Amino acid sequence: MSVSKQIIHLQDLYFEQKIWVNELQFYKEEVKLFEKRLTELVNKNTGQEMLIQLERFQNKFIREKEVIDTLRHDIKAHENELEDFARTHDEIAIEHTRFTDHSDLREEFTTFKKLYAELKEEFMRFLVRWM
Repeated sequence: MSVSKQIIHLQDLYFEQKIWVNELQFYKEEVKLFEKRLTELVNKNTGQEMLIQLERFQNKFIREKEVIDTLRHDIKAHENELEDFARTHDEIAIEHTRFTDHSDLREEFTTFKKLYAELKEEFMRFLVRWM
């Protein structure tokens, strides 16, 4: 399905990207807390079933950090393009120039948040069972 891209101001794109970068930093810190919790769990339980699930979450958290880093890189690359444009044009040109919306990046970020929320919920259920 082809969706026409919306035209948007540079400041609006930049603002949204800053929010995304801040959110990604939060998610990365939260994953660190989850990993710390896994360490606490492994020290309390040595049951085979729990250890298998623990390893599965450990792998998911490693992958989640990779996804966060990749997404952050993509956002920063686009942000750098916007900054380059802003550096080479005067304020009037910037205010009157419209840019193609970064809807692909927004969709990636939205998908990430949805999958992250599902992983977090699954991990919380795991903690309730084993803590």
